[in-house]
Formats: sequence, C-alpha cells, structure tokens
Amino acid sequence: MTTSLLTLQQRASAGEKLAVLTAYDASFAALLESCGIDALLVGDSLGMVLQGQRSTLPVRLADMVYHTASVARGATNSFIIADLPFGSYQASPAQAFEAAAQLMAAGAHCVKLEGGAVMVDTVAFLSVRGIPVCAHLGLLPQSVNTLGGYKVQGKSEPAARQLLADALALQQAGAGMVVLEAIPTALAAEVTLALHIPTIGIGAGADCSGQVLVLHDMLGVTAGKPPRFVRNFMMGADSVQAAVSAYVKAVKSGEFPAPEHCF
Repeated sequence: MTTSLLTLQQRASAGEKLAVLTAYDASFAALLESCGIDALLVGDSLGMVLQGQRSTLPVRLADMVYHTASVARGATNSFIIADLPFGSYQASPAQAFEAAAQLMAAGAHCVKLEGGAVMVDTVAFLSVRGIPVCAHLGLLPQSVNTLGGYKVQGKSEPAARQLLADALALQQAGAGMVVLEAIPTALAAEVTLALHIPTIGIGAGADCSGQVLVLHDMLGVTAGKPPRFVRNFMMGADSVQAAVSAYVKAVKSGEFPAPEHCF
C-alpha cells in the first residue's frame, strides 16, 4: 500500500520521526524504499549533484519530470515529493498548476515549492485542485542570489517572527508539510510546535517532525566541504544499504541530527 500524505501526518502526530532522502533514479529509489525511508524527494538538487551545476537554478521542468518518472518506476510504495524548479511556478498560480500537473502525471504524490507569504495564493490554488503541497522555508536555494549565498536564515527576531507567520499562513492555505532549511534549532522547534502538519528539517535541529538530506551528501560522494548539517553515513558502513539503514535508524531514534549538525 502506497504511503500517503495522511500516513505521514499520522506518523508525525504519533511522535514518529520521518526519515526522508533525495532520490533521482529507479535503482536508488528501490534501495531507499527497502531500507524504510518514509518519503523520497526528487529534488532540484539534481542540478548540482547529477548535472554539475553551481546552483539549482538551471534545472528545467523537463528534468524534474524525467527524474520523477524514474523514481516512481523504482519505488512502488514510497511517498514521492517532487520539486517545482525555478521559473516553473513563480509567475502565477495557473503556471504552478500546469507544472505541478506534469510532475503528478509522472508519478509524484506531492510537489514542493519555495517561499513564504508570496506563495500562499499558489498553495491554496494547488491544494483545492487536488495537488498536495510541501512548502519550503528558511534557506531557499532558488533564491540564493537574493539571499547573498547559502546562509542560515531566521537569526534575527523579526526574521524569526516572519518565518513563523509564513509557516502558519502556508498551513492555512493547505500545505500538507513544510521543509525547514538552515534555521536556528530553537526557531524550528517553535514552528514545529505551532503547526499541526509535519516539519522536515535540514539543518534545522532535532525537534522537527523529520529529517531530509541529499542522498549524495549522506553517502559522502559530494565534492567539496559538506554543509554543517550533513553526516556521512558511509563511515563505518559496509554497503550503501547499510548506510541508508543507519540513517533511518538515527533519524527515528533522534540520534541525528546531533548538536554539531545544528545552528
């Protein structure tokens, strides 16, 4: 039986931590599913880890459709979240719906978009038309040029209040879950407590409803220095499957993220 958004919401409400990883192809999708991953994120991070781009901005909708379909063929029971890439949804809710419909037809069960209050109308437009939405707050990779780089967000009191207000507004608009990226642990805990939908953290502390990492990062195959919130689960593992299983166990037990992975 395929995991649904309601399933994930029920697990989170019951106190079970949700383990999420990115996936971009059928083989890894099947492996991750066999290890007990709760959800697979077909991330526009593929632009950097698969295509060698310097950011996620060059990723096209056609790329996302292709990789979503590949993941859907490999994972038969997992909940699949697909990123709406830069330029495919910001112009209008109608544009977002057209792009989201392509991802859903390719096998996604939910689409993810970046942005706070500016995306409330779009989230509402998609949600009432049958497209589940995962919001994304904090560090927004698609806005890296506006943010001035990959920096921790929500550090000041006004910024923290705005992020919390945005999270509540997106929930009210119909978002079924929200990714919190690179924000202070205390703020992520406050947002998680205020919402009734799951929060999925990446560099947002252990109090979120679940955690997500880029697959290549947690396997230690990404070039350069990894972000602070990354742990290499291949260390001490004798196989990729063992590393993924260790990640799932660490998230479920609350062992990961540890203080050294947090802001």
